[in-house]
Amino acid sequence: MAVERSLLEVNNLETGFRFGDVYHNAVDGVSLTLENNEILAIVGESGCGKSTLATSIMGLHDPKNTEIKGEVIYKDLNLLDLNEKLYNRIRGNDIGMIFQDPLGSLNPLMTIYNQISESLEYHSDLNEQQRKDRVLELLNQVGIPRPEQIMKNYPHELSGGMRQRVVIAIALANKPPVIIADEPTTALDVTIQAQILDLMVDIQDETGSGIILITHDLGVVAETADRVAVMYAGQIVEEAPVEELFANPKHPYTRSLLNSIPHELEDDDDELHVIHGTVPSLQKLPRKGCRFAPRIPWIPEEAHEENPVLHEISPNHKVRCTCWKHFHFEGEDK
Repeated sequence: MAVERSLLEVNNLETGFRFGDVYHNAVDGVSLTLENNEILAIVGESGCGKSTLATSIMGLHDPKNTEIKGEVIYKDLNLLDLNEKLYNRIRGNDIGMIFQDPLGSLNPLMTIYNQISESLEYHSDLNEQQRKDRVLELLNQVGIPRPEQIMKNYPHELSGGMRQRVVIAIALANKPPVIIADEPTTALDVTIQAQILDLMVDIQDETGSGIILITHDLGVVAETADRVAVMYAGQIVEEAPVEELFANPKHPYTRSLLNSIPHELEDDDDELHVIHGTVPSLQKLPRKGCRFAPRIPWIPEEAHEENPVLHEISPNHKVRCTCWKHFHFEGEDK
């Protein structure tokens, strides 16, 4: 009896960028699955490798200066083995991507209609009238008013929120089973952020798509995700269902991120938690030991594994390294 595969599988993915004659991994041994009708959030600070993971799945990299190893399995195909022509059949048709900078990802010389229609023309057999009908349908679906007029406009004529909706419409044009949303609300104000997030959840409910949501905003994760993978310095350090992660975080990095969320302060002396240090640059990534150890120097060296791996500490809850067993915040009783 055949085992049913996940919608998308990432197995031991490594993505290295060339500096001189040496490749340094921005994504280092990442394994993940995405299921139908699931929102998987990838969270972490800037520089942790989240966007590189997304572009690696999409095959959007410079082969002259990038080395990718591992597997990205979709419909029993390892996408990393495909040539550019075959990969182009997957992009936009089977896997859609919502980029974090809508103004930068839209062509300033093309109307909104032409930009959405281009994907339909490449991936479908729709005639011109059918494409026009589909573009209008998409603009309505993503909540753009006066779509007949808007589709004649150019990107600079739209607000940031409307441009982001157009980018979402392009990603949805061919009804892809997989959608990757890379910081889709970062440049938007709070009200528009909420609208875009509600839209993505509605789209998932309507289409049954699997969505990989890349964000540094834990509030967004709590509202929308089903499962969370916390990424630090190119590695997954914790993975759990969203309720479990927020109720029972284990890895010191996860706990530190959650402790940094602004909350109601009890008195004027209370301060927000600050995580010491910064994410290491690619050239300075430690090759052995816990990569978060330098940012929690009060935890003894022997608390960390020499070569940390992910441990399943309870069903569907994985944590890297053993330092979580000994972690406490600086100045806190053990």
